[in-house]
Amino acid sequence: MAGPMAHSRARANPADGKAPVRRAAGAVAVLFLLIGLLGFLPGVTSGYGDLRFAGHHSGAMLFGAFQVSVLHNLVHLLFGVVGLAMARTVTNARTYLVGGGAIYLVLWLYGLVVDRGSGANFLPLNDADNWLHLGLGLGMITLGLLTSRVRRGG
Repeated sequence: MAGPMAHSRARANPADGKAPVRRAAGAVAVLFLLIGLLGFLPGVTSGYGDLRFAGHHSGAMLFGAFQVSVLHNLVHLLFGVVGLAMARTVTNARTYLVGGGAIYLVLWLYGLVVDRGSGANFLPLNDADNWLHLGLGLGMITLGLLTSRVRRGG
């Protein structure tokens, strides 16, 4: 069946009428929740027996590449919960994406300068984490700015 009645019985799309910045913030938040949960899943996280609460001694590796700890996973979960809460309004969604992106850029810089063998590497961070944090920071800021632009008529 084609035409306007083709989907008349389908469920409404929850994204209908939602500002793009709100959808983007919600998607990013769900991604953080998923990553936080996967960090606690043996098999997805290798070296799960070496998972520590915090610090560079944690030998657990999410997807075999990203060094994680319980604290690291909890930060991802918290970032996801905060993102879902902030995705309720356009202003807060934009703040979450741009501000959260800025936080990840600071975390990237921190990862570049921290002595990885010291207690200062409390999350813990490795090269893969650093590259991911750079990408997340730039990506979130870009999403926040591009999806909340005001279009002017012309």
